Amino acid sequence: MSRRRVVITGAGAISPLGNDWPSVKEKLLSYTNAVRVMQEWSDIEGLRTAVGCPAAPFALDPARFNRKSMRSMGRVALLAVLAADKALTEAGITEDILKSGRLGIAAGSSAGAPGAIGDVARLILNRSTVGMTANTYVKMMAHTAPVNIGVFFGIKGRIITTSSACTSSSQGIGYAYETILSGRQDYMLAGGSEELDASDAAIFDTLFATSTEFNTEPKSTPRPFDARRDGLVIGEGGCMLVLEELECARRRGAHILAEIVGFGTNSDGTHITSPQSGQMAQAMRLALEDAGLEPGQIGYINAHGTATDAGDRAESHAMEAVFGANTPTSTLKSYMGHTLGACGALEAWMTIMMMREGWFAPTINLTEAAPDCAKLDYITGAAREIRTDHVMSNNFAFGGINTSLIFKRYEE
Repeated sequence: MSRRRVVITGAGAISPLGNDWPSVKEKLLSYTNAVRVMQEWSDIEGLRTAVGCPAAPFALDPARFNRKSMRSMGRVALLAVLAADKALTEAGITEDILKSGRLGIAAGSSAGAPGAIGDVARLILNRSTVGMTANTYVKMMAHTAPVNIGVFFGIKGRIITTSSACTSSSQGIGYAYETILSGRQDYMLAGGSEELDASDAAIFDTLFATSTEFNTEPKSTPRPFDARRDGLVIGEGGCMLVLEELECARRRGAHILAEIVGFGTNSDGTHITSPQSGQMAQAMRLALEDAGLEPGQIGYINAHGTATDAGDRAESHAMEAVFGANTPTSTLKSYMGHTLGACGALEAWMTIMMMREGWFAPTINLTEAAPDCAKLDYITGAAREIRTDHVMSNNFAFGGINTSLIFKRYEE
């Protein structure tokens, strides 16, 4: 019996660069980022970073997004639901499929809504339930994004919660792919979301991992793999993909964006915040093995590229160990910051769209490659035309969680 094949038939996104591909493409080809000074954080004592990357504005249909339908949603869940709505519409998923039990969800975020978490924190600190409601926990729980998607659309299939910080949505895509491969589901919504909040910036601030040297020059940061890199910039967004078994897609006459052919994930097993280059490389090798590909068949790598000292150094040497120095690479975080739970899906979607069009965006703000990073083929300056049938997208998270996804150009 031949192995099942998994394709992507829909994508939906809310991102700092825009909420549809034409808008995102325009921003990528402008070679400038969406980072701005966060005046909203200026009164926070002790916060060193002052830059962030909010999602582009979006409108809500009041007939569908009203007080009743949104009462269990914080912004992190809303971003996921909006992205799912766009993805389901693009894929042409009908009501009978939604309610059939054949469609599931694999998605996550770093955490639930910070505001709701704050309400619970006030209970602990002030010994008072003031501010808490019947929906406080639903908004703050780690699985708020996938559960709200399921309730909003009436989805009856399995839910896999992938709340693993920076790999939340790439794990979501990978586990959704494996779920379809195994025959447990025929369709999956996969991805993740994250809302922009000062608490996230403060967490990374305490680890000396945020950008602080460019607080008055927001367009000059982040600087992945650059000699002047000084840390990450927190971003915001949501992205969901519709994955389905190839024959289901063919029977529906669905438009296929790409095929997923490889997924690798593992853990460092050594340190919570110190990335291990060897295990990063092994995750890439696992994805290549799953896809039945050699390193030379990958035409482009979308790097995690957070612009942190340890992260960029470890990741660059991991890529060198697997691919040598000749595989073109860039990172989209230079444009939209680090969207945490959303980054894996946003970056995968944008990488797929660039592969379809035969060009790849450069890493902006990379003007001088850091001497402590491996000497790779970094795409800089301007977009590069590359015709390739296979691309890789990598993400690495706190806790030593590593993911690697491989997408293939789909040809009838």
